[in-house]
Amino acid sequence: MNGEIFDCGDVDLQNGGRLSDARLVYQTAGRLNAARDNVIIYPTSFGTRHTDIAWLAGPGRALDTDRYFVVMPNMLGNGLSSSPSHQAPGTFPSICLFDNVMLQHRLLREKFQVERLKLSVGFSMGAQQAYHWAALFPDMVERVAVICGSAKTSRHNRVFLEGVKAALIGDPAWQGEYFRAAAGPGLKAMGRVYAGWGTSSQFFRDEEYLRAGYHSVEDFIVRDWEAFFAHKDANDLMAMIGAWERADISANAKYDGDLVKALGSIQASALIMPSRTDMYFSPVDSEEEVRLMPNAELCIIETIWGHRVNNPIQNPKDAAFVEKQLARLLGSA
Repeated sequence: MNGEIFDCGDVDLQNGGRLSDARLVYQTAGRLNAARDNVIIYPTSFGTRHTDIAWLAGPGRALDTDRYFVVMPNMLGNGLSSSPSHQAPGTFPSICLFDNVMLQHRLLREKFQVERLKLSVGFSMGAQQAYHWAALFPDMVERVAVICGSAKTSRHNRVFLEGVKAALIGDPAWQGEYFRAAAGPGLKAMGRVYAGWGTSSQFFRDEEYLRAGYHSVEDFIVRDWEAFFAHKDANDLMAMIGAWERADISANAKYDGDLVKALGSIQASALIMPSRTDMYFSPVDSEEEVRLMPNAELCIIETIWGHRVNNPIQNPKDAAFVEKQLARLLGSA
């Protein structure tokens, strides 16, 4: 799955900058029907690419490609779509999830002439983009599934992200605004910070990392978390962290910062699926969001895996639960 390119031209961004020769790299699975109404939008999450999330789409899977046309756009900054690593250091503008979704909307309208979505779905930052879809285009989105995400990045979540940034910019290549060269120690430090937040205390207490194939806590940190970030571009990571920190479905001209109004405007059948032990996206925040939406259901994933419920190899139980709930949401489609 190499991905296809949607050239967007020069794009004015929400924060006032301009992205020149913007492009979205995306992958599709399944076939667009004649009515163009069997479409699912499934954006990537932090640090992932379409190949990482494609497991959920296929014949007989929750995102059944025998029935649906699944579009998987890569997030700006992920190294495939327009990213800092494609430009001279320090020249990439500030991006938001709003910018991502507006370009995705152009992709669906201009490339595929799509007017309706069966589902917007995502995990983590992908879930935040799915939320944006439902709020920005309430008449277009029939269903939305938010897996370990939020309508607005919480204060506590931003505290985590500030810790991640502090670890990353401790690298010698950091120049105050950007990395002048490839990072090394900062990426390792970032992985170690992530390791303490990604699962839960119960995960470590129960030695779940041993059942996942690691020999010790240190082995888990090194071969899982450090390895994940080892080959990432640090400037790309900083761009995505910034977009994560600023994520807010109401931070636009349509809602003018009124989150209650934005949530209340979502007409889609909404399935909000937080993890019980997620330290990024709290179930308490999800409960409040569901209360403010007219047609939403809270479905908590009971797990000790924290944020990591979307890995069918390491954590097949939670991945299967997510698939089952998505299939239920799409049952009437």
